[in-house]
Amino acid sequence: MGNVLISRRFDFSSSHRYYRDEWSTEENTRVFGLCALPSGHGHNYTLEVAVSGAADSDTGMVINLVDLQAAVEVVLEQFDHKHLNLDTHYFTDCIPTAENLAAVLWGLIAEELVGAKLHRLRLYETDDLFVEYFGEIS
Repeated sequence: MGNVLISRRFDFSSSHRYYRDEWSTEENTRVFGLCALPSGHGHNYTLEVAVSGAADSDTGMVINLVDLQAAVEVVLEQFDHKHLNLDTHYFTDCIPTAENLAAVLWGLIAEELVGAKLHRLRLYETDDLFVEYFGEIS
C-alpha cells in the first residue's frame, strides 16, 4: 500500500492581541483594527492535523489514533484557555496571527509525533477563515 493521509480535528480556545510596540496606537489600529484593542479578543479554534505514511502491515494504520490524540493534546494544553501574548512564550517576538500560530503548532506537534510524518495543519480561526501550514519549505 502507498502513502495514506489521515486527519483528525481538535478544538481549543485562546485569546490574543495584534500589536507592535514600535508602532503608534493609531498605526496599530489602522493595520490591525479591532484586533489591536488592549484587552485582545478570543477564538474557538479548530485544528486539523493530517499525518501521512504507509499503513502498518500488522495494524492497517498509519498512526494509532490514541497516540495522535495524545501527541496533539500535550501541545494544545499549552494554548487552551490561554492568552497567547501573555500566557505563552511563543509570541513575545511575533504577533499571534493564525499563520504564526500554525507555524508554532507545527514545530511542537512534529516533535511529539512518532511513526508518522506530519503532512498538514489546518487551523480554523472562525468557521469561514482558516490557514493551512505544510511546514518549513526549503
